[in-house]
Amino acid sequence: MSAIRAPLIALVAIGLVAGFLSGLFGVGGGIIVIPALLLLGYDQRRAAGTSVAAILPTSIVGSIGYAVVGHIDWLAGIALAVGVVAGAQLGSLLLARLPQTALSWSFLTFLLFSAATLWLSLPSRDDSITVTGWTFFALVGAGVVAGALSGVLGVGGGIIVVPVLMFFFNASDLIAKGTSLAMMIPGSISATLGNLRRTSVDLRGGLCIGIAACAASPAGILTATAITPLLSNIAFSVLLAAIIVPLAVRIRRRR
Repeated sequence: MSAIRAPLIALVAIGLVAGFLSGLFGVGGGIIVIPALLLLGYDQRRAAGTSVAAILPTSIVGSIGYAVVGHIDWLAGIALAVGVVAGAQLGSLLLARLPQTALSWSFLTFLLFSAATLWLSLPSRDDSITVTGWTFFALVGAGVVAGALSGVLGVGGGIIVVPVLMFFFNASDLIAKGTSLAMMIPGSISATLGNLRRTSVDLRGGLCIGIAACAASPAGILTATAITPLLSNIAFSVLLAAIIVPLAVRIRRRR
């Protein structure tokens, strides 16, 4: 697999946008990073691996920001993290074995699903997660799914975990976002270790994007706390639509 030497300024610009969106929506930024890396000449596999590596520093900074204002459910985050670590290894294995076309269509389908789940429930800022024995195991299961998606698609898993926490576990949008970012830390480490063994990651690109994203993440968190849950859902839906349409056109033209 040939190495990609993307321009530093392009990687930094991608990181700044991804970092702001990470703080704003509680996602890893992969929905921005992967399409941008594809435009820079990465194939789907290496773009996904590089994206999940860039998520690590972003999720650390984002988690600190949400923790400072008390918007992380640590018990739920631990349950999710247990599942994420196992799921990420499965995802990195699939990333190395699935065809490029299957990865592209899987990513597109995943974005469509995420956009739909946003409107299944509109949370209140007073909502919280009640963790019982059964809930803990359900969160572990959700973490396994998120970790697998993180490894195979290069996303942090937040674009499925955030809607799931709000709809199934009664979390407020801010707690869902903060807990999602905390969950991504072990998931990113696990998936990146797997991708390194299979040479499915560009560490230079991931490091550049991740460091730049850290600088923009706090601004996204401040914006998230300032807007209403409804406005947040609308903004996230617009973002997904802006990515889904050109990506679908690109995949069809490549075929």
